Amino acid sequence: MEKALEAVRDWPKDRQDEAAALLLALDRLGTTPYRATADELRAIDEALQQVARGERATPAQVEDAFARFRK
Repeated sequence: MEKALEAVRDWPKDRQDEAAALLLALDRLGTTPYRATADELRAIDEALQQVARGERATPAQVEDAFARFRK
């Protein structure tokens, strides 16, 4: 950890800020292992079936999804 922090100190400020934001986001997750709910597992199974059938999102759909997460 110390070696990583030492390396980050040499990065440009905006990149340091991004690294700090990422670490803080991970910290907010806590230390308890994540366990998917039954609904989440069903959604994952459906998504995998869609991929197996060759169904893909359009570039516009992908951008819309990422835009929702950026808010």
